[in-house]
Amino acid sequence: MKIVLLLCLSAMALARPQEDAVAVVDEREGPADNGAYSYNIQIDNGITQSETGNPGEEGQINAEGSYTYTDDDGNSFTITYVADERGFQPQGDHLPVAPPAPDHVADLLRIADEQRAAGITFDQK
Repeated sequence: MKIVLLLCLSAMALARPQEDAVAVVDEREGPADNGAYSYNIQIDNGITQSETGNPGEEGQINAEGSYTYTDDDGNSFTITYVADERGFQPQGDHLPVAPPAPDHVADLLRIADEQRAAGITFDQK
């Protein structure tokens, strides 16, 4: 137990202190009566975020925006996103991408569409 405590304290002592960050831009609007809003924030350390939100078809707020940050090596990364009825959908050149579906998946989807069009259904239990 003493070793775990010592390791935790050592890790905390070696942790890099965070610099104080100052907002250089802080623009906000809303929320309006319907829930719409927007904001744009820029921090002097290179972090930025902007977002707008508007009412969605099913009572939720749909948001879209972006944020940018810089890693410890000085590389800048930007993520743009939409968050709506289909969930959070981020995009960025550095984000992983799923491999393409195998060729037979397109055939299976085509067969399923043909079966639905022919009125074929399967009981789901």
